[in-house]
Amino acid sequence: MIRVLQVLGTVGLGGAESRVMDLYRHMDRNRIQFDFLVTAGTDDHYKAEIESMGGRVYYLPAFRMVNLPEYKKAVREFFASHIVPDTDPLRSKSLVSEYAAVHGHMTSTASIYLPIAREFGVPLTIAHARSAGVDPGLKGLATRFMRRDLWKKCDIMLTCSDEAGDSVFGKGRDYKFMPNAIDTAEFAFDSDARKSIRSEYGIADDEILIGHVGSFRFAKNHEFVLKVFDELRRNTSGYRLMLVGDGSLRSETESLVTALGISDRVIFTGNKSPVAPYYSAFDVLLFPSRYEGMPGTVVEAQASGLPCVISTSITPQVIFTDRVTALSLTDPVEKWITAINDSAVSGKAAYGNNKNIIDYVNYRKIVKTIDGESLDTTMYDVNAQVGYYTELYLGKK
Repeated sequence: MIRVLQVLGTVGLGGAESRVMDLYRHMDRNRIQFDFLVTAGTDDHYKAEIESMGGRVYYLPAFRMVNLPEYKKAVREFFASHIVPDTDPLRSKSLVSEYAAVHGHMTSTASIYLPIAREFGVPLTIAHARSAGVDPGLKGLATRFMRRDLWKKCDIMLTCSDEAGDSVFGKGRDYKFMPNAIDTAEFAFDSDARKSIRSEYGIADDEILIGHVGSFRFAKNHEFVLKVFDELRRNTSGYRLMLVGDGSLRSETESLVTALGISDRVIFTGNKSPVAPYYSAFDVLLFPSRYEGMPGTVVEAQASGLPCVISTSITPQVIFTDRVTALSLTDPVEKWITAINDSAVSGKAAYGNNKNIIDYVNYRKIVKTIDGESLDTTMYDVNAQVGYYTELYLGKK
């Protein structure tokens, strides 16, 4: 058995973290085991599950540029503590690491930890681009600076979209596209889950529920979600909005809801795991992100047969079914409202009529790719990616 180190910001309910956990659950753990290196003091949601599967979670201090020496020292101490016995530099010319590979999803500091991993005997280093943008201000500038020559400091470059690859590694680099994959069967439409969730939150059968799943941060553009919904509810009755997730901008978003006078129409659920039942409860997904790598939310929603209205700021590579409408963030709000209404009506109107419930269930359950393929045969399904990663980690790629 070999061990692979996954380097992430947290082991919480983030997009990249959830995708790595999907992969971990489906790997043959008798052949390949994962450990996780994350930032101290962050969300540990998946820690217990990781440990139950034989993995281990380790911690680094948060990187803040000014603590670069401290951060490098912590990284070096970590990899030094994972050298195979009897490969000490005093007795051997080369070091052998406990890890067969280091897979770096936290690309903001990958140019630090991947070269150090090589120095301490890791034979394969992987940098994985997960986002096509950066936060505004000094933090974003620092991230771009730290990534400027990352392509030189790893053996393999993976990306969840071309936009993310260009952003992290630079245009024209030899990166490989690997979409954010899920277990598509887990997200298949579930009538019972729909009834249960809607009943729990007091959503009537004849109400149209707009949903959003994502952390409350700049990239997700929650203020635009509220702008569209506020205008929609002024002109059309029978709509509710459900925001699933948590994050640093949640309180700011809650204040905006109060200021708009729509508190009775908007539901904040917090983080939810599993999240799959919520897609079944929604009638349409509204996802106007400012930037993304490849949002797992849109992949999950399509697997649930859910109509989606997203921004063109998101890579078109996320669109693999006929359930997605993409609009520019500069388009008039009225255009977004029309798209939401059209998307919701494509299934919801039938659901309100008992004789057509079967039609709606089929609409949500029978989902094919644009090319007519079953979702579980594509690289958007985690089972299809297991083989690739197995060979990659074992050094056969």
